Amino acid sequence: MRKRYMFTAVLLSVFMLLSAGCTKNEDEDSGDLLSRIKADGVLTVATEGTWAPWTYHDEDGNLVGYDVEVAEGIAEYIGVEPEFIEGEWDGLFAGLNSARYDIVANGVEVTEERAETYDFSTPYAFIRTAVIVPEDDDSIRSLEALDGKTTANTLASTYAALAESYGANAIGVDDLAQTIELLLAGRVDATLNAEVTYYDYKKQHPDAPIKITVLTDSASEVSIPVRKGEDSASFLQAVNEAIASMRDSGELSRLSLKYFGSDISAMD
Repeated sequence: MRKRYMFTAVLLSVFMLLSAGCTKNEDEDSGDLLSRIKADGVLTVATEGTWAPWTYHDEDGNLVGYDVEVAEGIAEYIGVEPEFIEGEWDGLFAGLNSARYDIVANGVEVTEERAETYDFSTPYAFIRTAVIVPEDDDSIRSLEALDGKTTANTLASTYAALAESYGANAIGVDDLAQTIELLLAGRVDATLNAEVTYYDYKKQHPDAPIKITVLTDSASEVSIPVRKGEDSASFLQAVNEAIASMRDSGELSRLSLKYFGSDISAMD
């Protein structure tokens, strides 16, 4: 009986060692974000889907836009399929923080505050900020003139922060369409947004009685935010390589001209 007991104990020990080895190998294979994405075969992309021409739906209901095609290019470079999940602005980052999404592709501008939470890819677009007002309003001719005015923007956006830094009262909205509605209804004095977004809106709504009254001199950088952490390092490198590949091939320039009518993929 004792020999049988000892034999059983040896077998159990061997089994435990083998199991531990397998678990360790599995952990090593799945511990890196890039490895997990490749294993799943899917890159999960968070986007609003309501901000033309960055990310929006065409007449047939298809999700399209500059950011959509950039994200598709990143996924193709990595060798996986993109899965787009749409939501409101704040929820995009909450999902990124909780690892529900791998990246956010939504015209995200790099700021010092965001850089404390996320690592950013190399820029794939450069944009100036426009102050947009009703066509008959000449009261705002500088950013300083926003002091005491009411603006409309998604509250977590850099545009709302910029407006507030000049003394404006920023009202939170869900998307660009709601922003323009408030502006045209006279419920807000102005809105801050990307210059190219304004041009696209005017292309779609040529009779809209709005205009740009101020443009910033410097351009902000648009990049892909990635969760901080050692397990994201190789993934961020892959994203940067994908962007570099699209820039070198002329794809970024082509997409810029397609959606904006000008090349915003590089600094002037």
